[in-house]
Amino acid sequence: MVQLTGPKKIKCAVFISGTGSNLKSLIQFSKKKNSPISIELIISDNAKAKGLKFGKIFKISNKVFNYKNKIVAEKKIISEVKNKKIKLICLAGFMKILSKNFIKSFKGQILNIHPSLLPKYKGLNTHQRALSNNEKYSGCTVHFVNSRLDSGKIILQKMVKINKHDTTKSLSQKILIEEHKLYPKAISKIFSL
Repeated sequence: MVQLTGPKKIKCAVFISGTGSNLKSLIQFSKKKNSPISIELIISDNAKAKGLKFGKIFKISNKVFNYKNKIVAEKKIISEVKNKKIKLICLAGFMKILSKNFIKSFKGQILNIHPSLLPKYKGLNTHQRALSNNEKYSGCTVHFVNSRLDSGKIILQKMVKINKHDTTKSLSQKILIEEHKLYPKAISKIFSL
């Protein structure tokens, strides 16, 4: 079925390592008429990633790459992404750090969602660190990826209030709900600029 009306959607790949809940929300977003993206490829470093099932459900091709040798894995991913003419990469719980070389190959075309209000709490265990420091708020951030971990230009953030009874699990769930809304909004924002 060819869409004759409306702008051509930008081909997008989503990189995951786990459950793929952000992937699912991005797929649902991509199916909307006014969405600027079309998800053409799902990439994972984990053959057991639960999120790969969304590839089957929504008929999106997915590839798993073994990261035992990062240089080899990244070369294969770069060629796969370029072959499919992907113009946007969305990291959605992808637990591998991309090399400088990889990032350079797709400069300004890689987005990430991070479960904290950057620049606070880069890296892992963000919820635990926010709770340990008695923060009043945490949240999530969508940003461009550059060669420094969680340091690229921020596109959008959403603040989430921390209650005194919050645990890492309850905080993580509250923030995840916001992540699912924030990622599509951030994508719409960059393509409406």
